[in-house]
Amino acid sequence: MTRTDLPTEPAPVTEWVVTGEPIEDIRDRRRRRAAMRKPFTSILRHVLLIAAAALMLYPVIWMVVSSLRPNELIFREPGIILDSFEVSNYTDGWNALSYPFNVYLLNSAIVVIGSIIGNLVSCSLAAYAFARLEFAGKKWWFAIMLVTIMLPIHVVIVPQYILFSQLGWVNTFLPLIVPKLLATDAFFIFLMVQFIRGIPRELDEAARIDGAGHPRIFAQIILPLMVPALATTTIFTFIWTWNDFFSQLIFLTKPSLYTVPLALNAFQDSQSSTDFGQLFAMSVVALLPIFLIFLFGQKYLIKGIATTGIK
Repeated sequence: MTRTDLPTEPAPVTEWVVTGEPIEDIRDRRRRRAAMRKPFTSILRHVLLIAAAALMLYPVIWMVVSSLRPNELIFREPGIILDSFEVSNYTDGWNALSYPFNVYLLNSAIVVIGSIIGNLVSCSLAAYAFARLEFAGKKWWFAIMLVTIMLPIHVVIVPQYILFSQLGWVNTFLPLIVPKLLATDAFFIFLMVQFIRGIPRELDEAARIDGAGHPRIFAQIILPLMVPALATTTIFTFIWTWNDFFSQLIFLTKPSLYTVPLALNAFQDSQSSTDFGQLFAMSVVALLPIFLIFLFGQKYLIKGIATTGIK
């Protein structure tokens, strides 16, 4: 048979398989089986995810439940079922230390707000310089900046303490805020650099044709487009600064300047019994700002990470 003798059109799919059943029926049966398996697979997936979430949230749920129990029953009844409702842990814990707990919340708010403003201003300016400007040794300076991410805080805390002690800044909020104004958080610089690199340079060139310089390009074009990256920086700065214990413990020793982590640590008394009910109650209060900031900012957080080089 020559090539011209071969059939030019495929035969209709009506051939019978060994079982004597048409191929169309076999395919329909397979589709029905797959459709029946989908709900079961979806239910199983959701059950596993809910179980994993409950396992991860159990310590937090236990802490909330324990904050509503009398102190003597916290470790005697380790479950999460409440037999009694004790709100005195919150009222007593609020005034248990040298100052009311709102003083420590205010101190943490001052440090957090100062750190957020410092990171947003300084890191965005440094990121714009690395992403858009050309200067000598740019790649080397960028590499050195990235290397600082790998340095643990324990390496630099002693030189910082000596410097700030000579400046008379110990027992003030300045050592915790001023470094943020100098773009010391290289992680946020890197995040913003990756975001700015994703912005088309044609926008800069169009603005430059209209007579705009770098300050105007940064303020009126780049900065409004950086909202997701700025929101990510805000959320991470808030969480890291609010939960920071080590550096605040080094620079703040006066009880009137204690932040929330230092105040929670003050509930633990090595010479007498610790009131865990009050400690857990104030821990719940300390978790609320973090929960709220993440709840309302998770959309910008996910968008900021997804549109930068961190993804």
